[in-house]
Amino acid sequence: MTLSVLAAWKVVDTEVKHLTARAAATAGSYGASYEQMGAVWGITRQGARKKWPGAVPRPAAAAARTGAVLELFGGTAELVPDPSSGGWAWAGEGADETRGAAEDGTWYATKEEAAAHAGAFLREHAAALS
Repeated sequence: MTLSVLAAWKVVDTEVKHLTARAAATAGSYGASYEQMGAVWGITRQGARKKWPGAVPRPAAAAARTGAVLELFGGTAELVPDPSSGGWAWAGEGADETRGAAEDGTWYATKEEAAAHAGAFLREHAAALS
């Protein structure tokens, strides 16, 4: 009987650790720092970083979520992230002055995928060489 209670508490402990890690990752994705998470949990910033590695995005990862400008074939396209969906869209103008954009409601999974579609548009609308 006592061993079955101990086994049940082990299952609960494992699940609590999993849920805590998910909550930390969610908090980090919304801008919480390790210092803030540690304060809530009663541990240091370093302790929080060790407990939940990767919960707070590194600056490079945050920078990857910023828009970019793509200049190809004499045209320009802007790559734009959508914070709510996590996807990417594009809008641009080809060298022949044709404007284009991702279809309404289309969000690409990655910045690179949006860039590929924008690049194909820019190539299609390159200015003719005289």
